[in-house]
Amino acid sequence: MSVDSGRTEGMSVRTPDPNPGWLSEEDLYEARRRLPMVYVEALPVRLDALGYVSEIGLLYVADTDGHFCRTFVSGRVMYRETIRAALMRHLEKDLGPFALPQLPPSITPFTVAEYFPAPSETGLTDDRQHAVSLAYLVPVAGECSPRQDALELTWLTPEEALSPEIQSEFIGGRGNLVRQALAHVGWGR
Repeated sequence: MSVDSGRTEGMSVRTPDPNPGWLSEEDLYEARRRLPMVYVEALPVRLDALGYVSEIGLLYVADTDGHFCRTFVSGRVMYRETIRAALMRHLEKDLGPFALPQLPPSITPFTVAEYFPAPSETGLTDDRQHAVSLAYLVPVAGECSPRQDALELTWLTPEEALSPEIQSEFIGGRGNLVRQALAHVGWGR
């Protein structure tokens, strides 16, 4: 094989990408236009002594237009990343390193949520993309200090989280996921 300007016959030689799971902004934009993106979402919860949900943690954020809303831990699953690893990465990123999330032995979501860029039968929207999200309830035992673009993490009782006032603060139908999560563990039945 002859080497010519960093090339071998039929192959080019290049430095390996140090972050092979990341896309450039341009590539991400194109991928979002053409493919559903895979996400994980986590609703952090505090449990009482019997294992019932006593509080749910909701992030309070501001969008680029200065509008405030409630949301929860969420983010993309990277190429070659397990669901468990993606959950832990986003929980630590959004809640801080001392949150001490307790992932269950079986990593089965309470629901699979589908977001579309326009209103659809799912009731969930994300104007950037079509996204498929695996949604989890994750007990948190430690101290949370929201990071990234969250202004605060508010711990609410299930009744407070389901109140019309709090539900009206969600965008894109995410309040429905809070209702589904709490119904999954016995609230509202």
